[in-house]
Amino acid sequence: MPYEFYYRPSTNPDAALAGDLIKAINGEYSAIICYDQLAKLAPAGEARSRILEIRKDEIRHLHFFQQEYTRVTGQTHQPVQTEACKEDYKAGLVSSFKDEQNTVDFYLDLSDRAQDPRLKEQLRRIAMDEQNHAVWFLYLMSNQ
Repeated sequence: MPYEFYYRPSTNPDAALAGDLIKAINGEYSAIICYDQLAKLAPAGEARSRILEIRKDEIRHLHFFQQEYTRVTGQTHQPVQTEACKEDYKAGLVSSFKDEQNTVDFYLDLSDRAQDPRLKEQLRRIAMDEQNHAVWFLYLMSNQ
């Protein structure tokens, strides 16, 4: 009998989240790129340093999602920029605020569907980070 290859589905209960983990990886990667550009458009001082702090959080989130994707699938995903960055500072703040707010809901939904308690908790913590980012973007929008 010839050797045959066959597909063996993952036994990890969180493997069903793989597509959403890819979406999270690409979203975080896009945010990192856009926040770098937004920081360059920002007035010097508090606004610039706050945006760069948010960017550091997004880098940390990206690494977490990449690790989780590998853990649940056994594969890696090369991030892709899926969102265009705004070229205007004010438009960039508005876009970033909206994106952060939408991301909070997305990560909380992901957390609700996660089976691993550690993953569930980490997703909630990241959602809190994203909510905090949205508040900072709102602050920057109202104090520009």
